[in-house]
Amino acid sequence: MVARTQQRWQTPSWKQELAAAFTDPIALLQALELSPAQLPAPIQPSTRFPLLVPQGFAALMRRGDPNDPLLRQVLPLAAETRPAAGFVLDPVGDANARLAPGLLQKYQGRALLITTGACALHCRYCFRRHFPYANTGARSDRFAAAIAALEQAPDVEEIILSGGDPLMLDDVALAALIARLDDLTQLKRLRLHTRLPSILPSRITERLCAILSGSRLQVIVVAHINHPAELGQEARLALLSLAGLGAPLLNQSVLLRGVNDELETLAELSEALIATRALPYYLHLLDPVSGAAHFDVPEAEARVLISQLRRRLPGYLVPRLVREQPGEPSKTVLL
Repeated sequence: MVARTQQRWQTPSWKQELAAAFTDPIALLQALELSPAQLPAPIQPSTRFPLLVPQGFAALMRRGDPNDPLLRQVLPLAAETRPAAGFVLDPVGDANARLAPGLLQKYQGRALLITTGACALHCRYCFRRHFPYANTGARSDRFAAAIAALEQAPDVEEIILSGGDPLMLDDVALAALIARLDDLTQLKRLRLHTRLPSILPSRITERLCAILSGSRLQVIVVAHINHPAELGQEARLALLSLAGLGAPLLNQSVLLRGVNDELETLAELSEALIATRALPYYLHLLDPVSGAAHFDVPEAEARVLISQLRRRLPGYLVPRLVREQPGEPSKTVLL
Protein backbone atom coordinates (compact mmCIF):
# COMPACT_ATOMS: atom_id res chain seq x y z
CA MET A 1 0.00 0.00 0.00
CA VAL A 2 1.24 3.45 -0.85
CA ALA A 3 1.74 5.44 2.34
CA ARG A 4 -0.09 8.70 2.77
CA THR A 5 2.19 11.66 3.03
CA GLN A 6 2.85 12.95 6.53
CA GLN A 7 3.98 16.34 5.23
CA ARG A 8 1.93 19.28 6.53
CA TRP A 9 1.57 22.51 4.57
CA GLN A 10 0.31 25.29 6.78
CA THR A 11 0.12 29.05 6.59
CA PRO A 12 -1.01 31.49 9.29
CA SER A 13 -4.57 32.14 8.10
CA TRP A 14 -7.22 30.54 5.94
CA LYS A 15 -6.97 33.33 3.38
CA GLN A 16 -3.21 32.92 3.07
CA GLU A 17 -3.65 29.17 2.82
CA LEU A 18 -6.16 29.63 0.03
CA ALA A 19 -3.84 32.02 -1.80
CA ALA A 20 -1.14 29.33 -1.73
CA ALA A 21 -3.43 26.62 -3.17
CA PHE A 22 -2.42 24.54 -6.16
CA THR A 23 -3.83 25.87 -9.43
CA ASP A 24 -1.51 24.01 -11.82
CA PRO A 25 -2.18 20.28 -12.28
CA ILE A 26 1.47 19.57 -13.04
CA ALA A 27 2.60 21.27 -9.83
CA LEU A 28 0.11 19.20 -7.84
CA LEU A 29 1.32 16.00 -9.48
CA GLN A 30 4.94 16.88 -8.76
CA ALA A 31 4.11 17.45 -5.09
CA LEU A 32 2.58 13.96 -5.08
CA GLU A 33 5.61 12.44 -6.84
CA LEU A 34 3.56 11.62 -9.92
CA SER A 35 3.93 12.29 -13.62
CA PRO A 36 1.15 12.72 -16.20
CA ALA A 37 2.21 9.45 -17.80
CA GLN A 38 1.16 7.56 -14.64
CA LEU A 39 -2.42 8.81 -14.73
CA PRO A 40 -5.31 6.59 -15.91
CA ALA A 41 -6.33 9.31 -18.40
CA PRO A 42 -4.79 12.47 -19.89
CA ILE A 43 -5.00 15.79 -18.06
CA GLN A 44 -7.41 18.32 -19.52
CA PRO A 45 -6.47 21.83 -18.33
CA SER A 46 -9.52 24.07 -18.08
CA THR A 47 -9.65 27.84 -17.93
CA ARG A 48 -13.40 27.93 -17.24
CA PHE A 49 -13.26 25.54 -14.27
CA PRO A 50 -9.57 25.36 -13.35
CA LEU A 51 -7.92 23.22 -10.73
CA LEU A 52 -7.98 24.64 -7.19
CA VAL A 53 -6.63 22.53 -4.31
CA PRO A 54 -5.44 23.86 -0.93
CA GLN A 55 -2.09 22.44 0.04
CA GLY A 56 -3.46 21.04 3.29
CA PHE A 57 -5.97 18.94 1.35
CA ALA A 58 -3.24 17.82 -1.04
CA ALA A 59 -1.21 16.68 1.98
CA LEU A 60 -3.93 14.10 2.68
CA MET A 61 -3.42 12.47 -0.71
CA ARG A 62 -1.23 9.38 -1.13
CA ARG A 63 2.09 10.10 -2.75
CA GLY A 64 2.84 8.03 -5.82
CA ASP A 65 -0.76 6.84 -6.22
CA PRO A 66 -2.42 8.03 -9.46
CA ASN A 67 -5.72 6.52 -8.29
CA ASP A 68 -5.88 8.29 -4.95
CA PRO A 69 -9.58 8.99 -4.25
CA LEU A 70 -8.95 12.57 -3.14
CA LEU A 71 -6.86 13.31 -6.21
CA ARG A 72 -9.54 11.84 -8.46
CA GLN A 73 -12.10 14.32 -7.13
CA VAL A 74 -10.05 17.35 -8.17
CA LEU A 75 -7.83 16.49 -11.13
CA PRO A 76 -9.24 17.67 -14.50
CA LEU A 77 -9.09 14.81 -16.99
CA ALA A 78 -9.89 14.56 -20.68
CA ALA A 79 -12.97 12.47 -19.78
CA GLU A 80 -14.67 15.76 -18.89
CA THR A 81 -14.78 16.76 -22.54
CA ARG A 82 -16.59 13.64 -23.75
CA PRO A 83 -20.32 14.20 -24.32
CA ALA A 84 -22.68 11.87 -22.45
CA ALA A 85 -26.40 11.44 -22.99
CA GLY A 86 -28.46 13.04 -20.23
CA PHE A 87 -25.59 15.04 -18.73
CA VAL A 88 -26.49 18.72 -18.95
CA LEU A 89 -25.41 22.18 -17.77
CA ASP A 90 -28.19 22.59 -15.17
CA PRO A 91 -28.95 19.08 -13.86
CA VAL A 92 -30.99 20.12 -10.81
CA GLY A 93 -33.18 22.85 -12.31
CA ASP A 94 -31.62 25.85 -10.57
CA ALA A 95 -32.53 28.15 -13.44
CA ASN A 96 -36.27 27.53 -12.99
CA ALA A 97 -36.21 28.01 -9.22
CA ARG A 98 -35.05 31.64 -9.08
CA LEU A 99 -36.98 34.02 -6.82
CA ALA A 100 -34.41 36.84 -6.91
CA PRO A 101 -30.73 37.17 -7.82
CA GLY A 102 -29.06 34.27 -6.05
CA LEU A 103 -32.24 33.18 -4.24
CA LEU A 104 -33.75 29.83 -5.22
CA GLN A 105 -36.81 28.01 -3.95
CA LYS A 106 -37.51 24.43 -4.94
CA TYR A 107 -39.15 23.03 -1.83
CA GLN A 108 -41.96 24.27 0.40
CA GLY A 109 -40.93 26.18 3.51
CA ARG A 110 -37.29 26.72 2.63
CA ALA A 111 -35.20 28.76 0.24
CA LEU A 112 -31.57 28.68 -0.79
CA LEU A 113 -29.30 31.71 -0.97
CA ILE A 114 -26.26 31.45 -3.22
CA THR A 115 -23.94 33.61 -1.17
CA THR A 116 -20.89 33.43 -3.44
CA GLY A 117 -19.57 31.58 -6.44
CA ALA A 118 -16.24 30.92 -4.72
CA CYS A 119 -15.10 27.58 -3.30
CA ALA A 120 -11.86 26.44 -1.67
CA LEU A 121 -11.78 23.31 -3.83
CA HIS A 122 -12.96 22.74 -7.38
CA CYS A 123 -14.64 19.34 -7.33
CA ARG A 124 -14.82 17.97 -10.86
CA TYR A 125 -18.32 16.52 -10.30
CA CYS A 126 -19.82 19.78 -8.98
CA PHE A 127 -23.43 20.19 -10.12
CA ARG A 128 -22.95 23.98 -10.24
CA ARG A 129 -19.72 23.95 -12.24
CA HIS A 130 -21.58 25.68 -15.10
CA PHE A 131 -23.76 27.96 -12.96
CA PRO A 132 -23.80 31.57 -14.26
CA TYR A 133 -22.70 33.19 -10.98
CA ALA A 134 -21.82 36.48 -12.67
CA ASN A 135 -25.41 36.93 -13.86
CA THR A 136 -27.55 35.26 -11.23
CA GLY A 137 -25.44 34.86 -8.11
CA ALA A 138 -26.23 36.90 -5.01
CA ARG A 139 -23.14 39.06 -4.84
CA SER A 140 -22.87 41.19 -1.72
CA ASP A 141 -24.43 44.15 -3.52
CA ARG A 142 -27.40 41.97 -4.44
CA PHE A 143 -28.29 40.57 -1.03
CA ALA A 144 -30.81 43.38 -0.68
CA ALA A 145 -32.93 41.93 -3.49
CA ALA A 146 -32.84 38.47 -1.94
CA ILE A 147 -33.76 39.83 1.50
CA ALA A 148 -36.61 41.80 -0.04
CA ALA A 149 -37.91 38.67 -1.76
CA LEU A 150 -37.76 36.75 1.52
CA GLU A 151 -39.75 39.51 3.22
CA GLN A 152 -42.51 38.77 0.73
CA ALA A 153 -42.35 35.01 1.35
CA PRO A 154 -43.88 34.40 4.81
CA ASP A 155 -44.02 30.64 4.20
CA VAL A 156 -40.22 30.38 4.11
CA GLU A 157 -39.10 29.33 7.59
CA GLU A 158 -35.65 27.99 6.74
CA ILE A 159 -32.89 29.68 4.78
CA ILE A 160 -30.06 27.61 3.32
CA LEU A 161 -26.72 29.30 2.72
CA SER A 162 -24.98 27.71 -0.24
CA GLY A 163 -22.73 28.68 -3.13
CA GLY A 164 -20.02 28.15 -4.00
CA ASP A 165 -19.34 27.87 -0.30
CA PRO A 166 -20.87 30.36 2.15
CA LEU A 167 -17.82 30.15 4.42
CA MET A 168 -15.79 31.76 1.65
CA LEU A 169 -17.39 34.97 2.89
CA ASP A 170 -15.14 36.59 5.47
CA ASP A 171 -16.36 37.05 9.02
CA VAL A 172 -17.51 40.64 8.50
CA ALA A 173 -19.61 39.80 5.44
CA LEU A 174 -21.01 36.61 6.93
CA ALA A 175 -21.95 38.29 10.21
CA ALA A 176 -23.67 41.12 8.34
CA LEU A 177 -25.67 38.68 6.22
CA ILE A 178 -26.75 36.61 9.21
CA ALA A 179 -27.80 39.77 11.05
CA ARG A 180 -30.05 40.69 8.13
CA LEU A 181 -31.56 37.22 8.11
CA ASP A 182 -32.09 37.37 11.88
CA ASP A 183 -34.38 40.35 11.29
CA LEU A 184 -36.76 38.28 9.13
CA THR A 185 -39.28 37.24 11.73
CA GLN A 186 -40.70 34.29 9.78
CA LEU A 187 -37.31 32.55 9.64
CA LYS A 188 -36.69 29.84 12.23
CA ARG A 189 -33.66 27.98 10.93
CA LEU A 190 -30.38 28.76 9.19
CA ARG A 191 -28.83 25.85 7.35
CA LEU A 192 -25.25 26.20 6.19
CA HIS A 193 -23.86 23.86 3.51
CA THR A 194 -20.08 23.83 3.45
CA ARG A 195 -17.08 21.84 2.30
CA LEU A 196 -14.56 23.93 4.23
CA PRO A 197 -14.32 21.98 7.53
CA SER A 198 -12.48 19.23 5.65
CA ILE A 199 -10.99 21.25 2.78
CA LEU A 200 -9.82 24.35 4.64
CA PRO A 201 -10.14 23.56 8.37
CA SER A 202 -8.34 26.77 9.33
CA ARG A 203 -11.54 28.62 8.31
CA ILE A 204 -13.33 27.20 11.36
CA THR A 205 -12.19 29.77 13.89
CA GLU A 206 -13.43 30.85 17.30
CA ARG A 207 -14.72 34.04 15.69
CA LEU A 208 -16.71 32.07 13.11
CA CYS A 209 -18.21 29.84 15.78
CA ALA A 210 -19.18 32.94 17.78
CA ILE A 211 -20.94 34.42 14.75
CA LEU A 212 -22.95 31.24 14.19
CA SER A 213 -23.82 30.78 17.86
CA GLY A 214 -24.87 34.43 18.11
CA SER A 215 -27.74 34.07 15.65
CA ARG A 216 -31.27 33.88 17.03
CA LEU A 217 -31.96 31.25 14.33
CA GLN A 218 -31.42 27.56 14.93
CA VAL A 219 -28.22 26.82 13.05
CA ILE A 220 -27.77 23.52 11.21
CA VAL A 221 -24.39 22.74 9.63
CA VAL A 222 -24.25 20.31 6.71
CA ALA A 223 -20.72 19.27 5.78
CA HIS A 224 -19.78 17.62 2.49
CA ILE A 225 -17.24 14.83 2.94
CA ASN A 226 -16.98 11.97 0.48
CA HIS A 227 -14.10 9.83 1.71
CA PRO A 228 -12.66 9.02 5.16
CA ALA A 229 -9.21 10.19 4.04
CA GLU A 230 -10.59 13.74 3.90
CA LEU A 231 -10.88 13.67 7.69
CA GLY A 232 -7.37 14.60 8.72
CA GLN A 233 -6.59 15.76 12.24
CA GLU A 234 -7.37 19.41 11.48
CA ALA A 235 -10.67 18.51 9.81
CA ARG A 236 -11.73 16.43 12.78
CA LEU A 237 -10.98 19.28 15.16
CA ALA A 238 -12.89 21.70 12.93
CA LEU A 239 -15.97 19.48 12.94
CA LEU A 240 -15.77 19.01 16.69
CA SER A 241 -15.61 22.80 17.08
CA LEU A 242 -18.81 23.14 15.03
CA ALA A 243 -20.44 20.34 17.00
CA GLY A 244 -19.54 22.24 20.15
CA LEU A 245 -22.00 24.95 19.12
CA GLY A 246 -24.80 22.57 20.00
CA ALA A 247 -26.08 22.79 16.43
CA PRO A 248 -27.07 19.67 14.51
CA LEU A 249 -24.06 18.60 12.43
CA LEU A 250 -24.87 16.51 9.36
CA ASN A 251 -22.88 15.22 6.41
CA GLN A 252 -23.84 14.61 2.83
CA SER A 253 -21.72 12.71 0.34
CA VAL A 254 -21.90 12.10 -3.37
CA LEU A 255 -21.47 8.53 -4.57
CA LEU A 256 -18.55 8.69 -7.01
CA ARG A 257 -16.99 6.05 -9.22
CA GLY A 258 -13.42 5.40 -8.15
CA VAL A 259 -13.79 7.45 -4.96
CA ASN A 260 -16.25 5.91 -2.50
CA ASP A 261 -18.15 3.25 -4.45
CA GLU A 262 -17.08 0.38 -2.16
CA LEU A 263 -18.68 -0.93 1.01
CA GLU A 264 -15.54 -0.69 3.14
CA THR A 265 -15.02 2.95 2.20
CA LEU A 266 -18.59 3.98 2.99
CA ALA A 267 -18.55 2.09 6.29
CA GLU A 268 -15.25 3.69 7.32
CA LEU A 269 -16.61 7.12 6.35
CA SER A 270 -19.70 6.71 8.54
CA GLU A 271 -17.60 5.59 11.50
CA ALA A 272 -15.16 8.49 11.04
CA LEU A 273 -17.99 11.01 10.79
CA ILE A 274 -19.77 9.95 13.96
CA ALA A 275 -16.46 10.19 15.82
CA THR A 276 -16.58 13.93 15.03
CA ARG A 277 -20.29 14.09 16.03
CA ALA A 278 -21.37 14.45 12.39
CA LEU A 279 -24.32 12.28 11.42
CA PRO A 280 -24.30 10.64 7.96
CA TYR A 281 -27.34 12.23 6.34
CA TYR A 282 -27.48 11.87 2.56
CA LEU A 283 -25.63 9.79 0.00
CA HIS A 284 -26.47 11.50 -3.29
CA LEU A 285 -26.47 9.81 -6.63
CA LEU A 286 -24.41 11.94 -8.98
CA ASP A 287 -26.25 14.92 -10.43
CA PRO A 288 -25.87 14.49 -14.20
CA VAL A 289 -23.86 17.61 -14.88
CA SER A 290 -21.96 17.94 -18.14
CA GLY A 291 -18.34 16.89 -17.69
CA ALA A 292 -18.89 14.45 -14.81
CA ALA A 293 -20.25 11.29 -16.45
CA HIS A 294 -17.08 9.34 -15.61
CA PHE A 295 -18.02 9.59 -11.91
CA ASP A 296 -21.45 8.03 -12.35
CA VAL A 297 -22.50 4.96 -10.32
CA PRO A 298 -25.70 3.26 -11.55
CA GLU A 299 -28.68 3.35 -9.20
CA ALA A 300 -28.89 -0.45 -9.02
CA GLU A 301 -25.30 -0.63 -7.81
CA ALA A 302 -25.93 2.13 -5.29
CA ARG A 303 -28.93 0.28 -3.88
CA VAL A 304 -26.80 -2.83 -3.32
CA LEU A 305 -24.17 -0.78 -1.50
CA ILE A 306 -26.74 0.77 0.83
CA SER A 307 -28.32 -2.62 1.53
CA GLN A 308 -24.90 -3.98 2.45
CA LEU A 309 -24.21 -0.94 4.61
CA ARG A 310 -27.48 -1.49 6.49
CA ARG A 311 -26.41 -5.02 7.36
CA ARG A 312 -23.02 -3.74 8.48
CA LEU A 313 -23.83 -0.64 10.58
CA PRO A 314 -26.45 0.68 13.04
CA GLY A 315 -29.28 2.45 11.24
CA TYR A 316 -28.20 5.93 12.37
CA LEU A 317 -24.87 5.46 10.57
CA VAL A 318 -26.50 4.64 7.22
CA PRO A 319 -27.12 7.72 5.05
CA ARG A 320 -30.28 7.97 3.00
CA LEU A 321 -29.68 7.22 -0.67
CA VAL A 322 -31.24 10.08 -2.63
CA ARG A 323 -31.49 11.61 -6.05
CA GLU A 324 -32.47 15.18 -6.86
CA GLN A 325 -34.97 15.40 -9.69
CA PRO A 326 -35.96 18.81 -11.06
CA GLY A 327 -39.60 19.68 -10.39
CA GLU A 328 -40.09 17.19 -7.56
CA PRO A 329 -41.29 18.55 -4.17
CA SER A 330 -38.37 16.99 -2.29
CA LYS A 331 -35.31 14.82 -2.70
CA THR A 332 -36.26 11.34 -3.94
CA VAL A 333 -35.31 8.70 -1.37
CA LEU A 334 -34.36 5.55 -3.26
CA LEU A 335 -34.09 2.99 -0.49
